[in-house]
Amino acid sequence: MRLSAMTEPQTPLDRAAHGLLYGHLAMIVFATFAMVTILAGEFPIWMQGPYTQTVYTLGWKYSGQVYILLGTVAVLLHSGPRFGWGRAVAVMVVASGVALLSELGGTNVGLPFGPYRYTEMLGYRIMGDVPYPIPISWYYMLYGSLAICGRLLATDDSSMTRWRWALVAGAVLTAWDVPMEVHMTNVTPPHWVWELDRVPAWVPGWLVEPVFYGMPISNWIGWYVTGVVVSRIMLAIVPPTTWTANVSVAAFPFLIYAMNGVMPIAVTARHGYWLAVLGGIVAMGLPLWLARRRPVA
Repeated sequence: MRLSAMTEPQTPLDRAAHGLLYGHLAMIVFATFAMVTILAGEFPIWMQGPYTQTVYTLGWKYSGQVYILLGTVAVLLHSGPRFGWGRAVAVMVVASGVALLSELGGTNVGLPFGPYRYTEMLGYRIMGDVPYPIPISWYYMLYGSLAICGRLLATDDSSMTRWRWALVAGAVLTAWDVPMEVHMTNVTPPHWVWELDRVPAWVPGWLVEPVFYGMPISNWIGWYVTGVVVSRIMLAIVPPTTWTANVSVAAFPFLIYAMNGVMPIAVTARHGYWLAVLGGIVAMGLPLWLARRRPVA
């Protein structure tokens, strides 16, 4: 079965999901263009008028939140008819909830990612710490990551298979952070800030030593472990055979995964973070390429 199968909207809900997906993708393209052109250097004179300043302010404040919300609702509408609405909502709530707990652990005690704090860039922060778009972005990117598993791995509903899928999905998700981490922390203004000076004394130094444009290795370990745990819970709610038969055959989840890599790769390239660019292209591109070439398992 080729990836083109079932890519066209079949029902009103499918059409709505695809409409929101296209809005999500359009906002990514627009924001990426802005960040590699007019926002990448000296502020242009034509953007300094009162009206353009208002547009600029609103764009910075809301664009990131809106495109993540669009992606989240698009995935929910796409998954509802394929999983059943009860399971689709459960997957969204549980995946976002566990991701939120992991993020709160990072911002409060430095586990599992290392010590960091979020800035005001992504809107309202849950418990004053984690911006609300963050955990729901984990949800929709894992939707794409598990769809990729449906094309790369053998499919049955055994416990071993679910764990195998979760281990791979965690790696596919972590690939997204290779360019995104640099984009979000090294390009002004930062969306979160590492605070490695408040590392507990019992934490091994090598774990929190800056190794990738100021990021400690603990961050990718935390991403992977959290991705594996959340994936395994999602697979407990919706088994691998359902993902393979109903999600992996559509282009939708692959588009949402791939397009969310466009902005961080483009922005890091614009600012010369070439290791992040190359790493992002390889890390995100390889599973997509393998999934595109293989039939459903």
